[in-house]
Amino acid sequence: MFESIDQLGRKHSFENRPKHIVSLVPSQTELLHDLGLENEVVGITKFCIHPTEWFNNKPSIGGTKNVKMDAVKALQPDLIIANKEENVKEQIEALEAIAPVWVSDVNHLKDALAMIEAIGNITNTNQKAQHLIKEINSGFNQLKTTNTTLKTAYLIWRKPYMTVGGDTYINDMLQYAGFENVFANEKRYPAITIEQITEKKCDLLLLSSEPYPFKQQHIEALQAALPRIKIVLVDGEMFSWYGSRLIAAASYFKTLQETIRLH
Repeated sequence: MFESIDQLGRKHSFENRPKHIVSLVPSQTELLHDLGLENEVVGITKFCIHPTEWFNNKPSIGGTKNVKMDAVKALQPDLIIANKEENVKEQIEALEAIAPVWVSDVNHLKDALAMIEAIGNITNTNQKAQHLIKEINSGFNQLKTTNTTLKTAYLIWRKPYMTVGGDTYINDMLQYAGFENVFANEKRYPAITIEQITEKKCDLLLLSSEPYPFKQQHIEALQAALPRIKIVLVDGEMFSWYGSRLIAAASYFKTLQETIRLH
């Protein structure tokens, strides 16, 4: 028997290490893969696109916000991994009748590292989890001396345009990447206007590849309205995926900084 406290402060007790895991969170699905849990993970969501072989071959249990309860039940999981923000509270509560639901709540890098360590403990992959944490820390430690000087807005959606507030994980990543979020005084994911971006006197506008897939055509449309602001497409997974994708994030941020300075 061992216990684990999830990131909502809820205690879970397990007689044995889980052998049948369902993941409701794309970034945590990728983490489970990188922890070597090929055989243990029995179900994932339709948005769990990494790794490709799991996306193509693992049973799908629906979306992150519309989980198919019958599909989960049929897989007979002994652990379900969810997230406070990405999944629906009522669905999490319903799933608890099927199996323990370990819920993450990640708003900062430290939360992500704590989550990785906890998942490693639950799944008996402590050594691999600690190796991932060491790699992630090594990369981000090299970014901590970056001067945060570029006043930046980060868009995640259009019609309406939506950005990120100061209490989000993306905001934390923006700071590590060397960008000052001009909407840091806002909460979560507020809708904003072009006029508000102009009023903030931004140096830089970042257009994320997810959840809305911004493209070059959107740069061109926005550039006409914001001629003095540099507009750049960015990989949203690097700013919002808080599992093992973090290994690549620090290097991506460094390259992004260099690219923006050169242009």
